[in-house]
Amino acid sequence: MAEVAISVQNVSKCFRQYGKPIDRLKEMLLPGKKHGQEFWALRDISFDIYRGETFGIIGRNGAGKSTLLQLICGTLQPTSGMVQVHGRVAALLELGAGFNPEFSGRDNVYMNGAILGLSRADVDKRFDEISAFADIGSFIDQPVKTYSSGMYVRLAFASAIHVEPDILIVDEALAVGDIFFQQKCFRHLEKLRDQGTSIIFVSHDTQAVVKLCDRAIILQNGYLKHEGTP
Repeated sequence: MAEVAISVQNVSKCFRQYGKPIDRLKEMLLPGKKHGQEFWALRDISFDIYRGETFGIIGRNGAGKSTLLQLICGTLQPTSGMVQVHGRVAALLELGAGFNPEFSGRDNVYMNGAILGLSRADVDKRFDEISAFADIGSFIDQPVKTYSSGMYVRLAFASAIHVEPDILIVDEALAVGDIFFQQKCFRHLEKLRDQGTSIIFVSHDTQAVVKLCDRAIILQNGYLKHEGTP
């Protein structure tokens, strides 16, 4: 049996929607009365992802993909069910997440490494490779807020892949890169997979999912509709 890297079992996630901000306060102060409506972003989702597997997630906007990724990353907790993650997770979620726009690219690389449990010496060893892969030249020492979207994703991707993650999550981040950088990234993703890294790949580009992924699921209105080969 292959080793399980991520196990999602009967997971549901409910958010509460409020017509007015005061309704949220009323519900906090008067817990016996409900002032909001339930919105179920995910309903009874179950699957396993194995070590060294590339797993695709596709679905229309609002299907629940981002909520599912946040549950796997641990930034959200499920309303019911259980998510188990075995190993270090590096995530490339929506553009703009994870970096401090006031910090330079260099500082953000070190901050990202610290968040993932690396020492400064560990990042020192990897920094030249990260800088070379990102290939943004002297902008590495400029504030991230001055970066174009392409420069941002170059540095974010380079930082994520060089911390040697056990699990790498890529959510649409490569869509803003040029075609040559995308091809470079896909080659490196294949290399990581061969080294045993589990990859979750979320994209609206179904051809990329077919090319890269071993298995895939389709989410629709919070439900898992299909699971199988791309």
